Amino acid sequence: MRKRLTIPAATREDIQEARRAPAALSSRVAARLIDAAVILGVAAALYWLAQRAGTRLHYRWNWAVIPQFLIYTGADGHWRAGRLLLGLFATIRLSLWAGLIALCIGTLAGLARISARLFWRLCGGAYVIAVRNTPPLVLIFLFNYFLSAQLISALGLDAAASNLPGLLPAFLLAPAEALLGPLGQAPAFITAVLTLALIEGAYVAEIVRAGVQSVEPGQWDAAYALGFPRWRALLHVILPQAFRRMVPALTGQFVSTLKDSAIVSVISIPELTFQAQELVSATYRAFEVWTLVFALYLALGLPCSMAARALEKRLARSDRLPVH
Repeated sequence: MRKRLTIPAATREDIQEARRAPAALSSRVAARLIDAAVILGVAAALYWLAQRAGTRLHYRWNWAVIPQFLIYTGADGHWRAGRLLLGLFATIRLSLWAGLIALCIGTLAGLARISARLFWRLCGGAYVIAVRNTPPLVLIFLFNYFLSAQLISALGLDAAASNLPGLLPAFLLAPAEALLGPLGQAPAFITAVLTLALIEGAYVAEIVRAGVQSVEPGQWDAAYALGFPRWRALLHVILPQAFRRMVPALTGQFVSTLKDSAIVSVISIPELTFQAQELVSATYRAFEVWTLVFALYLALGLPCSMAARALEKRLARSDRLPVH
């Protein structure tokens, strides 16, 4: 009597995966070829549009004036940052501070949204609804008027900021300006940071709320069974699991903060967009300046987007790993 050969389930899955591998490889190659063709087509279309703009608009491109807006040689022979490079540094500084404060505000508001107490749920909900249903431009002007023009002046913080360079030791001036920009403009910068953080914090709050609510209810029950009160269960059991699910969305929200920082140019914060507007008014090189600004914003946002995608893939891959 013949014995029937039984293939283990793991081996069958390996064989099926090996059979599917050539088809998956060919589909990936085809997809990359299509992507390359699309990119070449878009590049050709942009080149054609640039050529047509040069001939029809009779616009003479002058890229030779652009490098001095990034870096130039001063009268003393030393290299100095141009206006666009200074604006780029201000954008990075503004986005980092606003992103950090928005994470704190959004986390507190998101946790308030899922609180067991009605008062905190109403507070968190009111903040999110008010910010997300108001145009950011209106909030910028509103906070600029109340914070910068009224509250900061009433508290004397603008005068204190003006006297700060004379009070700080010389070795602390450079780090302070690296963190806050020109110290004489600190009140306006703080107003812009707080306003942008409050706007972005409402979106972070929804990310935090959704992340916490995505954790299975059984995790709460298990924490309660171990004798944890609600705040300890949230801190030690729920948030570590929710954070893994929130990281890709939070990284994407930081990219949005980076892009949304351009809106503070309307209150004369010397970030990248404001500096570009000033240069266009002075040089009439609108096409060159805005093309360079486009490239600078892309250089800032694209690495962050790629890092968010890579982190999302890594977290998804780690979730699929077997637990021994």
